Parts: sequence; C-alpha cells; structure tokens
Amino acid sequence: MKLSVAIVNQNQCSLLKQAINALIDACKNIDYELIMIDNASTDGSREMLESEFRTVQLIANTENRGIAKANNQALQMCRGEYILLVTPDTKCGMDSLERMIGFMDEHKAAGGLSVRMISPQGHFIPESIHGLNPGWAAFFKLIGFAKHLAKTRLYDKTRKDWVEEFQITEIDIINGACMFLRRSALADVGLFDERFARYGYDIDLSYRLRLAGFKNFYFPKTYFFKYEDQQTNNFNGNQVRYFYGAMLIFALKYLLRLPEIKVQALPQLYPASYDIKG
Repeated sequence: MKLSVAIVNQNQCSLLKQAINALIDACKNIDYELIMIDNASTDGSREMLESEFRTVQLIANTENRGIAKANNQALQMCRGEYILLVTPDTKCGMDSLERMIGFMDEHKAAGGLSVRMISPQGHFIPESIHGLNPGWAAFFKLIGFAKHLAKTRLYDKTRKDWVEEFQITEIDIINGACMFLRRSALADVGLFDERFARYGYDIDLSYRLRLAGFKNFYFPKTYFFKYEDQQTNNFNGNQVRYFYGAMLIFALKYLLRLPEIKVQALPQLYPASYDIKG
C-alpha cells in the first residue's frame, strides 16, 4: 500500500466531511487507506462517518484521549509506505497527494514534509514554512533553543537564504496540520511522545526526525486549504495549561535532559485491542 491517511477529529463534523471528500477525490489513482480516530465527539461526527463513509476505518474513543495518543492509535494501524496526518479543518487539492508522493519518492533522505497552506480567502499561512506559531517561536528564542533550529527562518528576513512562499526548502519543523511522513522513518524514531498531549507533539517528532538524520521539507508545489479551527480559537484555561505545559516538557526534555521515555515503535499488525469500525 502506498499511502495511509489518518485524521483525528473531535466535534468538527461539517469540516471533517469536506476534508474526507477532498481526500477521496485526491486518492483516486493511489493505493490508499483512510483511518479516522474520533475523540468522543458529540456533534454527530461518528454517525456521519458510519452512514456516509463506510470504507473508512474508524476508532471511536469513548473519551478525549488527546491528539498525540489518538494519532498514535492511527499510526499503529497504518500500512502505507507514506502516512499523511491531517487535521479535519483542511482541504487538499486534487493532485496534492500525488505530488507529495512524487517528491518523497525522489528524495529518499526525506523523513517528512509539509505543504503550502492557504486560508479560504487565498492568503498564505506563514506557519506552512516554519511549522511554529508565534507563541512557540517566542518560547524557543527565550530559552535559547532557536539556535538548534537553523532552518526555521523565523527572525531575520534580510538573510540571503530567506525562503519565500513558493520555494522548496529543507525545514526543521513540519506543520502539524499536514504532516506527510515516511513510514520507515517513523519505524526508526518511534511514534509521538504522548507527554505532549495536545500541543508540541508535532514539534517534538519533527525534531527527532532531524536528530535521527532525516530531512524535513517545505513543499510548495501543491497546497492545502486551512480553515478556522474553532477549538483553537476557543482557548480555555485547560488548553492554556496544556499549551504551556508542552513548552515546559520540551525544555526539560532537550535542555535539562528529562529522562527519555520509550517512544512506541510502529507494529507490523493491527493491535487486537482496538474497536475498529468500517
């Protein structure tokens, strides 16, 4: 199998339906599978999936397990040479996946890539290139970690190697909204560190890929639309705790050398304990 596509959803039914339809259209010439992890949605997402997308492999969690754990559930099911982890508030272009596969086929050292993200109004989203929002960028600068992210290109736009919207370039951090990963690279570095429950899991995995000798790329020869994430906009006290907690975990892990946990590797078969629908 060439491609596994996995989405973690919680209460984004209408956007999810749009995302899945676009992905199915984009995969018409690809040997693929589509895996859904639903984190205890209450908006009819599960019912919509079961009635309208019966070929989707669905894990319906009875509680919100967070994004890192849910992504790991999906990754343990994936059989494709490549894995696309994408959020429900995105919509891919018709030939996006074929172009991404073509690039990865040609660049064997690539562990993963992210693509050019644009808003529904057609505006370029800068996080497409460096994979960090302003909060994380400021944090890395504050703790002195930015020097370890030489390819992030956050601060000095006068540099001669500053990357523009349409330039293919090597990057440090893959955009968490659209992570296109080589499965064999994940077999080397392991799955997401689940201590980063909701934030920072993508940054940590991207950094581990680079530490392991793989290259991450920004690939702007195709695009994804990125819609407004209502869950991010409704930033409550609990989410703030997870957000700044992730920063603390990252600092402890890489600056103060918090003892490593064993990050689970990809298995060869489906885990028997999962309730798989579809």
